[in-house]
Amino acid sequence: MKNDFIHTARGVSDLKCHLVLTTKYRRKILTDAMLTRLGGIFMDLMGKWGGRLVEFNGESDHVHLLLQYTPQTEPSKLINNLKTVSSRYLRKEFAAEVNKVYWKDLFWTNGYFIASCGGVTVEDLKQYIEEQERPTA
Repeated sequence: MKNDFIHTARGVSDLKCHLVLTTKYRRKILTDAMLTRLGGIFMDLMGKWGGRLVEFNGESDHVHLLLQYTPQTEPSKLINNLKTVSSRYLRKEFAAEVNKVYWKDLFWTNGYFIASCGGVTVEDLKQYIEEQERPTA
């Protein structure tokens, strides 16, 4: 994974998370065209949030995003925005496909999976911290 830090006026960060979004009722609605469009939507939105979409892919009933974000970003607000905006675009641009499956304003489940991730394992980081040259006096 390329190590591009996010530089702001107050600091440098490298915060990443793995996010999984699932279609409502786990319906197998996502097509290749929808996934391609979602990739573009998520990339644009992450830019507006000052972050990056590092990687994106999905299957017919869920998507995986690897996101890089700033320390000021509230993950729950970011996720809500990603789900709301992407749902709106898909329902508008792929209305025929979506309306066959969902008759209400639905697309994503209410929940999501998120896990923080980084360039090293927790064990490697623990070892690095343990090996710091602590003053003895």
